[in-house]
Amino acid sequence: MKLLIAPDSFKGSLTSLDVAKAIESGLKKVDIHTNTTILPMADGGEGTLTALIKATNGEVIKVNVLDSLGREITGYYGILGNSRTAVIELAVASGLPLLRQSELNPYVTSTYGTGQLINHALEKGIDSFIICLGGSATNDAGAGILKALGFRLLDKDGMELSEGGLALRNLAAIDDKNVNPSIRRATFQLACDVNNPFIGVNGATHVFGPQKGATVAQIVELEQALKVFADVVYEKTGRRIHDLKGAGAAGGTAGGLLAFLNASLHPGVEIVMEALKIPEILADGNIDLVITGEGKLDYQTGFGKVVAGLTTLANRSKIPVVAICGQVEMDGSVFQELGLTSAFSITNGPMGLDEAMGNASILLEHTSEQIYRLFLARTVRQ
Repeated sequence: MKLLIAPDSFKGSLTSLDVAKAIESGLKKVDIHTNTTILPMADGGEGTLTALIKATNGEVIKVNVLDSLGREITGYYGILGNSRTAVIELAVASGLPLLRQSELNPYVTSTYGTGQLINHALEKGIDSFIICLGGSATNDAGAGILKALGFRLLDKDGMELSEGGLALRNLAAIDDKNVNPSIRRATFQLACDVNNPFIGVNGATHVFGPQKGATVAQIVELEQALKVFADVVYEKTGRRIHDLKGAGAAGGTAGGLLAFLNASLHPGVEIVMEALKIPEILADGNIDLVITGEGKLDYQTGFGKVVAGLTTLANRSKIPVVAICGQVEMDGSVFQELGLTSAFSITNGPMGLDEAMGNASILLEHTSEQIYRLFLARTVRQ
């Protein structure tokens, strides 16, 4: 019997690796000889870097960079075990968690520090990038990243623009003569799970601006600034990013990178599964059961989450998939739509959220033990 254990993290409680180890411990209580493969998962958001580095025996590189307000911090990125792919989370250098509520200001926050991380990886010979776009504090269309890579964003007088989203309203030209030449050879997979266009009522500023601190008045000005950026991009490249699906991700960073780098958008969970070679693992016919999980199984699970991504792949090879979750809020029709075999909540009695999170490891172990006993009994009867 060979089992693949590939859960997401239980946010605020356990990392995806911790979840996987707890599940494995429960399985081994039933049969110590069970052949298990652990692949901690993520959906392209928070925790993706850690999951990929641990699963591929990669390394974390620390480097001094600037946060979104231009202050020096210790940032980091990961290099996968293949030694040629870097994983960079936008939130590490340009993220909301680095700022106090009073510091949120998309007029001036910049993605420059993320560009510094990319530059550092390029200097180490990296030519393949996975960029996780979630959690940014910025609305600058990735202009800061472009600046760090050597692009010059100029006003009508040929002067370079200052940092931040508002400065883009003065953009007149983009000069790429001094761009790091390594950029031309590099490829960028952008982990993106939203379809928001660059501008418009469903675009970057209107939808995501408020969480970055934008007031109603600022949203109007920032929206105009992004339109100016998109117009200049069109004049220079012939590429229209204004209404491009997904271009609004991370305050328009997706749009800026798509315009000037060899970049493409992908659902985060698909990027992670490809990096971990899960499609090949499931297709070789040796896996008897997939056990996955996430903190809460609900209607959002079908929108680019780990459970849905794994289930889609496993269904192609007719491998059953069981999800172990903190909470299960899903009816039978959704189970059928996802192709999920079954799902179990780890709570085994009345308990509060704090108690469940505090005992998540033990509860996971107990639940996985019971699931495996049931699975083996069913297999024997067949």
